Amino acid sequence: MILTCPECATSYFVDDSRIAGAGRTVKCSNCGARWTARPEGAEAPAPPPPKPAPAPLPTPPVIDEIVFEPPPAPVSRKSERRPAAAREANGKVLVWGASAVVIVALIAGLIVFRAQVVDLLPASQKAYAGLGLPVSALTIEKVHAEPAFQGGRPVLSVTGQLHNLRDDAAQAPALRVSLLDRLGKPVATKVARPIDTAVPAHATRYFAITLVDPPAAIHDLQVTFEPAAKPAAAPAPAAAAKPQPAAK
Repeated sequence: MILTCPECATSYFVDDSRIAGAGRTVKCSNCGARWTARPEGAEAPAPPPPKPAPAPLPTPPVIDEIVFEPPPAPVSRKSERRPAAAREANGKVLVWGASAVVIVALIAGLIVFRAQVVDLLPASQKAYAGLGLPVSALTIEKVHAEPAFQGGRPVLSVTGQLHNLRDDAAQAPALRVSLLDRLGKPVATKVARPIDTAVPAHATRYFAITLVDPPAAIHDLQVTFEPAAKPAAAPAPAAAAKPQPAAK
């Protein structure tokens, strides 16, 4: 007999003896569909009789009763939302107020202690100058370091420029070059004093400093102004000697 797949219409030749009279479940090897194959001329089995419908549940008795209840008191939605909205607004005002106080205090600290800020971050000196608050008349700009050899010895050449930001001449102090390790700690320093200390108004002076035999563990460098030495305290005047009585 010939079996045809109802899904993909693939036909198969099957021996009649392999299909029993009651039918047999077969599977299509092409699409995997399964169906019940029956011998030729066999009628499909009658569907099972439907199950009887379940008996309806008994209807509860109807009680003719009316219950009167007082109407619920109206709730004002405005009165519920006002306290929450007021609390939220007050919280926002407190947060903004505290933030404003912190920002004002931070700005005031940056202005009052700008000299200390420039000592820690020399690059901030130019930012202060742009705001009209120059910490010093001079700024250190365009610092560049390049390793080289001089007389067969390794050297580190540090170059840059001093820029006068003011409308009058300024005196250039000594420059301190600090070689830093990975932790930012200085491993070698050199102080260089300029030959010509006068820098005209809005002029630029270039500098070149050479460090001989720099350490190998150099991660960064920093060029800053050498702070002015404090004048030594004058010695205290000697106490006047008391006159001794004449010997008799």
